[in-house]
Amino acid sequence: MRFLGWLAAVLATLIAAALVAGELTNAGQRRWWASRPLTTDTVSGLLVLLITILVVNQLLIRRQNRQRGHAVAAQAAILGAQAARAVRTVSALLNGSGGRDAADDGFRTFMMMLLTGAPVLIDDPVARHFLEQAQYLGGLMARTLAAIDKAPNSSPVPASALTDAAQQLQSVAAPLLQQLSPDMRNAITRIGQTADE
Repeated sequence: MRFLGWLAAVLATLIAAALVAGELTNAGQRRWWASRPLTTDTVSGLLVLLITILVVNQLLIRRQNRQRGHAVAAQAAILGAQAARAVRTVSALLNGSGGRDAADDGFRTFMMMLLTGAPVLIDDPVARHFLEQAQYLGGLMARTLAAIDKAPNSSPVPASALTDAAQQLQSVAAPLLQQLSPDMRNAITRIGQTADE
């Protein structure tokens, strides 16, 4: 789809070049254009305008896609940091070293962030795969917390399964995070670590 705009710009440029070449090589065509100055000015003006609009439009689309890629990457980084935090609190509850309130808060925050971030992530195939993995992790945490409510001393989901799902989420996020500068990735990581303290 993105190549259609460039194809149209190239086609308009080729048409303009063909008209110029025809005028330079064909005396009859040159006389025809010379005898119709309004037509000549109109056609040349429209061709220049068309080429300009098509090229500028493609450059703007490219810029928007790059900016959108940064927004998607930032959203994935923030979700990944919250996912790690939520997994730590739920795992701590399973080990007996954490409280139920902290696990509930971490899980609830992750799910709220997942809901608000989904529209940003759903359009791009790589981001959509990240979104699906994040949803899987959220479902796993929900199942774990529900199992703890039913049988406080047992859980059908081991803590290692949560950790594995969180690591899988981080590996799926890696291609998205490449768009962020190292400083930005470090800042998001620091925010996630600060929130745990």
